[in-house]
Amino acid sequence: MESRGRDTRGGHGGGRGGGRGRGRGGGRGREQYDYHVQSQRGSPSSSDRGGSRSTTYGTPATQQGRGGNPGQVPDLTFGSFSQMTISERGEGSSSGSHGGGAWGRGRGLSFVSVQSRGPQPDPVIPKEKSCKIVAQLPPMSSSEGKERILPVKRPDSGGSYQLAIRRVKLLVNHFSVNFNNDGLIRHYDIEIKADGLNGKVKKAHLSMIREQLFSSDPRSFPLEKTAYDGEKNIFSAIRLPEGKFTVEFSEAEDSKPVLYTITIQLVSELKLRKLKEYLMGNVNSNPRDILQGMDLVIKQNPSRKMISVGRSFYRADRQTDLGRAIVAAEGFQQSLKPTSQGLSLCLDYSVLSLRKKMPVIDFLEEHIPNFSMETFAKMRRQVEDALKKLKVTVTHRKTKQKYTIESLSDRNTQDICFQFQVDDQAPKMVMLVDYFKEKYGKEIRHKKIPCLELNKVKGKNQVPMEFCVLIEGQRYPKENLDNYSAKRLKQMSLPAPYERRERISDMVKSRDGPCGGLFLQNFEMQVDTNMTTVEGRVIPPPTLKLGGRNAITVNKERCQWNLVGNRVVDGKTVDRWAIADFTSNERFDRLKPNIFIPRFIERCQNLGIQINDHPLYETARMTEFSSANKLQQRIEGIKKQLGGQLQILLCVMSRKDDGYKTLKWLCETKLGVVTQCCLSSHANEAKDQYLANLAMKMNSKLGGSNTELNEKLQRFENESHVMFVGADVNHPKSHDASSPSIAAVVATVNWPGANRYAARVRPQAHRKEKILNFGDMCLDLIQTYARINKAKPQRIVVFRDGVSEGQFDMVLNEELMDLKRAIAVEKNYNPTITLIVARKRHQTRLFPGNRESGGSNGNVFPGTVVDKKIVHPFEFDFFLCSHHGSLGTSKPTHYHVLWDEHRFTSDQLQKLIYDLCFTFARCTKSVSLVPPVYYADLVAYRGRMYAETLLPENLMDESFYRLHVELEDVMYFV
Repeated sequence: MESRGRDTRGGHGGGRGGGRGRGRGGGRGREQYDYHVQSQRGSPSSSDRGGSRSTTYGTPATQQGRGGNPGQVPDLTFGSFSQMTISERGEGSSSGSHGGGAWGRGRGLSFVSVQSRGPQPDPVIPKEKSCKIVAQLPPMSSSEGKERILPVKRPDSGGSYQLAIRRVKLLVNHFSVNFNNDGLIRHYDIEIKADGLNGKVKKAHLSMIREQLFSSDPRSFPLEKTAYDGEKNIFSAIRLPEGKFTVEFSEAEDSKPVLYTITIQLVSELKLRKLKEYLMGNVNSNPRDILQGMDLVIKQNPSRKMISVGRSFYRADRQTDLGRAIVAAEGFQQSLKPTSQGLSLCLDYSVLSLRKKMPVIDFLEEHIPNFSMETFAKMRRQVEDALKKLKVTVTHRKTKQKYTIESLSDRNTQDICFQFQVDDQAPKMVMLVDYFKEKYGKEIRHKKIPCLELNKVKGKNQVPMEFCVLIEGQRYPKENLDNYSAKRLKQMSLPAPYERRERISDMVKSRDGPCGGLFLQNFEMQVDTNMTTVEGRVIPPPTLKLGGRNAITVNKERCQWNLVGNRVVDGKTVDRWAIADFTSNERFDRLKPNIFIPRFIERCQNLGIQINDHPLYETARMTEFSSANKLQQRIEGIKKQLGGQLQILLCVMSRKDDGYKTLKWLCETKLGVVTQCCLSSHANEAKDQYLANLAMKMNSKLGGSNTELNEKLQRFENESHVMFVGADVNHPKSHDASSPSIAAVVATVNWPGANRYAARVRPQAHRKEKILNFGDMCLDLIQTYARINKAKPQRIVVFRDGVSEGQFDMVLNEELMDLKRAIAVEKNYNPTITLIVARKRHQTRLFPGNRESGGSNGNVFPGTVVDKKIVHPFEFDFFLCSHHGSLGTSKPTHYHVLWDEHRFTSDQLQKLIYDLCFTFARCTKSVSLVPPVYYADLVAYRGRMYAETLLPENLMDESFYRLHVELEDVMYFV
């Protein structure tokens, strides 16, 4: 429930929510590059084709190359920076000012023209062949064809040791990858078509057909000297024969073989010298095609010997039974990263809940409580829910084909009949039971249950359950686990730092891992199996301000403070509040109001929150959560009793209930009521820390301030109005193919406190990561800031969450441009902007290199920052561990600056972000992620709850997500 006031992101040693399960499709593998083969349309990597290319570089004109003088701060006015033209050789020349800058008012957006002859085709490949892979590219964005702005370069050589309170020696799970600088990887396009058959060849068949061709001629097509992505791309260490080849392939022994034509065509010869030049900072365009090929090579061995699930690999011999036919499989996630020390393999330990590989009927007996064949009809819905969309193989015929379970048959097996025709004979009706006995010699045992409806292009494919076997590697949602299994999985997912470090090292050295086999050797690649050593810095925590005291210092190892005997900075006066006790009719977990209410009031008053000690108390029933109308009547009745002036409603529930979503949607969009929910089991205990957390959340929702920084934030000490913005998109779960994604933007509305936020939320297209109305949402928040403060913010810092490195271009060239277009509408308003991506979904982990470099639990100290060796070769990024990891291994947040008009030095930005992590309203410790992003995530998730209460026809209607006017300026979401 929302009353638990602890930081559930980093406090559990890593994940951004300790099992938050946010609706982004289960989990986006954010660490992976979105590698795409580039066409010859002017994309950065097309420079491989030859010819020089220039790129518009989106940094201030004075910041040239990797250096720049951070001491020289220009006049920070909107559009005061000229663009630079950077050639492939890394030579830069200022293009000069163009009358008001690139964003000069009165002329709309203007761009510096790029002097380029354009990429030239590779002389080895005919032009028409080189364009064959265009279909694999993502759609061109709306700004494609205009000059692309690149992320800013690092302004200095990294943070200094003057600010740090200690130096630490660290081990990082990055493993150096060496390669032949003069080497060559050949990229081929492979196309597989079935002769005489229309339609796309199944993906599961593509690898088998390709492997059959290669196995038939191993001298011309050596498997261990090629890497295949399972679809269109082959990367080879040697030259392969080109042209058309035919292969006969049968999906089963009793199936007629089909003739397939395989066309193999050379796309490009990838010169690894280009990658070396990029790693050295001599060229700015990321050679994604080379990285794609090398990434594929390094995955070949584990993909052949381990269970592949998405971009992760799991061992069949390292599984723990969780009960109900579910296992916890141990494995790893990996990615290839260009870093300051060169190319690195980043590999992290991973645990995933999977369904067992077993016969379907055995699975049902183990998975569904009290399942039996005799009661099948009563359990049909449970069976269908448990099996739908799972993949199976069949045992009544010899085949490797995999099928997807679509549903259960309408009739039982013994009642199913179908038309069957042999050669030219007249069709006749055949009973399925008889067909299986005559055709396959199989006697069906379970005739009184339905068959499985398996996917088929034409007609029905009904197969008795007893002949179907679940394939391995099928993920089981962790949110569906029972309490015991969920706890066991969590324990396995959170090993202590030294245990995690040992497991990672073992997996890197394993024969089944990325370094096993002959693939790397054949491509002249070598991985150093020792972790990277790096020197980090620990920056000091800020001093904080609480009510009635000048300043307090926090515990430096745990970065937390105590509210016992202290007051909040700004405690609101709560005159009109009510308690809706939904537990009054419950047999168990009924609220004890005579214990909870007086203790809660006393705790609020001790914290400096002046709260009326005679609230309206009204009993209700949990059954009301099943009806939106009843909830609305209940809340309107409470408001009426208080003369329509209800400041906050405290709702006590006996258990978690889906009606919670309806309550929030009603109160926050229709009724204009701030609510705080809690569970009666916690309320009855009335523990001091719990009551304090509840009071802090209520105070924040009412516009109060719990804790503030004692000093102004770095770089903005002398500024009058600064606004911090957080943005995120929440996606529907993986099995949901139609619900909208939810975009959320939050922004501070006070300065210098910078700890009160307003929020906006909107639906957008299904699984669309780009925030479609980013500029309008930000402008709305800027106007809110101006209304509250009587002045607009002159400095804006935007933190963007939830995007992979392959989406940086979209954020920089589309979302940022949308924000600038929206601001341009405002007269005489030119704020400066910095844009930073904050990422928690990556695999980098930091481990203390010795006893002095970490805390008592083996984790790195809060405030540990790394901006050397493991970071980008020349862009402005760093890793910051801002929280104390009480469980498992702490995961740092990766901050990557894309655009900077404020001339931040590394020290300034790292300290600013770290200090902001102490302003999170829900707890008395620093959090793992900068609060604007943390709050944006909460708001996006709240929007997802709204969507889950709406009818399908209303899902895309913005009016159903629009906040009530009373809640537009408050932190209703904490």
